[in-house]
Amino acid sequence: MSHLMQPTILLLREGTDTSQGVPHLISNINACEAIVEAIKTTLGPNGMDKLIYEGSKVTISNDGATILKQLDIVHPAAKTLVEIAKSQDEEVGDGTTSVVILAGSLLSACKQFIEEGAHPQIVIKAYRSACNLAKQKIKELAVTFPATEPEKRRQMLEKCAATALNSKLVSSHKEFFAKMVVDACSVLGKDLDLNLVGIKKEKGGTLQDSLLVQGVAFKKTFSYAGFEQQPKRFEKPKILLLNVELELKAEKDNATIIVKNPEEYQSFVDAEWRIIFEKLESCVKSGAKIVLSRLAIGDLATQYFADRDIFCAGRVTDDDLKRVSQATGGKIQTTTNNIEPSGQLICLEPVAYLKKNKSVKSDTISSLSVLPQKQQQ
Repeated sequence: MSHLMQPTILLLREGTDTSQGVPHLISNINACEAIVEAIKTTLGPNGMDKLIYEGSKVTISNDGATILKQLDIVHPAAKTLVEIAKSQDEEVGDGTTSVVILAGSLLSACKQFIEEGAHPQIVIKAYRSACNLAKQKIKELAVTFPATEPEKRRQMLEKCAATALNSKLVSSHKEFFAKMVVDACSVLGKDLDLNLVGIKKEKGGTLQDSLLVQGVAFKKTFSYAGFEQQPKRFEKPKILLLNVELELKAEKDNATIIVKNPEEYQSFVDAEWRIIFEKLESCVKSGAKIVLSRLAIGDLATQYFADRDIFCAGRVTDDDLKRVSQATGGKIQTTTNNIEPSGQLICLEPVAYLKKNKSVKSDTISSLSVLPQKQQQ
């Protein structure tokens, strides 16, 4: 039994804090206060930007969540403030700096009570009571805008959006962007899935040249010569969404073929051409007038569709393709075999058009937009 009485030997890394009890609580509060001091000066419309240099990457921001993500925080208690900022950013999208400062202030306020010997459970109970009182006061101050007053409701939403933009780089145009934000969120429905809102950036122009497309827009993809011959406007088209490559590749890119005579080699070439043409014919027979694919659409397919008055775009990003799918109710096809009209997307009132911004001197800023049916807004 003597071996059971031997003391436990703990090997800790150099610099490890082994404090317990009140000193440990004070150490945690001090670590959180240090984080708050680092981002406190970024709060409000007059807040200062922080420049964070990490290797070859330079970040300039006054957003609390962005700054905390860039900081290399090791202290376990201080990391909780980072998680608070991340949760606020994901749930609300604004107020990341405010929640961190508020949490730090609450810890600073209870610091003196901890030093005087107050039990943490007593402090927690007091904060919970204060939270309930704050909720009651907020409900008393809350102003309700019924559905019968849409104009007042919209004005309040625009004011809220403008307030959130006060500390951003676009604060000088907050009225312009506040209306755009409200318009964008108004068509999302009750779920308010922000992933359905896509933001496309293009060089050139001014902030006032920004526009909102109430549909699905994506940047002009890489295209071949036949693209210019394709129609750019459709009324009530059928749209085919694919995750299929419509491109003829050279044999050396796929496999090594050992043949004994030219006829055998020619049979392989003919088979590849037959496969690609079967895919293209299936797309045409489906009745689709617009073909969008996540993978490449080669020059052969581009010209093939152009000769049949079909618009096509390859290498469409995954997010944009999913937005088109949700806006039109269609499904992304992984094969061109047995395409059924109800299997891809039946758009009720879509209009596809190619829009070019004249103020931007670029040939690659055109975008295809699929407008959903009005009743879906």
